[in-house]
Amino acid sequence: MAAPWLKVVPEGVELAVLVQPRASRTRVVGEHDGLLKIQLAAPPVDGEANAALLEFLAKQLGVPRRQVTLSAGDASRRKRVTVVGVDAARVEAVMSGKT
Repeated sequence: MAAPWLKVVPEGVELAVLVQPRASRTRVVGEHDGLLKIQLAAPPVDGEANAALLEFLAKQLGVPRRQVTLSAGDASRRKRVTVVGVDAARVEAVMSGKT
């Protein structure tokens, strides 16, 4: 069964993310209320947290940064991120720590 925070779209996948900025370190915490919870060390100032989120996801999934875009939630803790060129099974395995 697919994770509730993961949606397959024609070009790749879309992640429903809950961001916690100003954490002690950047990491995936797990699932929270149907969203993938990610703690970010970056503060939510001048788009720093958004940039840190996209960089972190690109690195975790092994794709170039240009393939990871913020589709919704620019100024919110709840965000939707599109990742092009990856399959859902790989994303779910990486984000749940099974790789």
